[in-house]
Amino acid sequence: MSDSILRTKSKEFAKGIIFLCREMKQKNVESALTNQLLRCGTSIGANIHEAQYAQGTKDFISKLEISLKECNESSYWLELLYETDNINEEIFNKLQNQCIELRRMLVSSITTLKNK
Repeated sequence: MSDSILRTKSKEFAKGIIFLCREMKQKNVESALTNQLLRCGTSIGANIHEAQYAQGTKDFISKLEISLKECNESSYWLELLYETDNINEEIFNKLQNQCIELRRMLVSSITTLKNK
């Protein structure tokens, strides 16, 4: 089965978060911040992936809503890390734009499913 665009983009975002967190850990950036970003940034794709095996439409929507919450949290941690000079503008913009794109896709998917 080929991956959906949402699954592919969430995995790419997760990989970017993993690489960023690995780099920040080497620079001894506050581990609590790094760990929070790592958890929520990778959770988006994990929940989207898990939704594929949902036990029905309500469960599917629930998994996507969890992904949406994790996406919003990721955006917060990225902003905080950028505003405290722990990540540069280029990396922030790239990851934040991916996060915004994921959020839009998730909102659209959730809205479509709820309106059926």
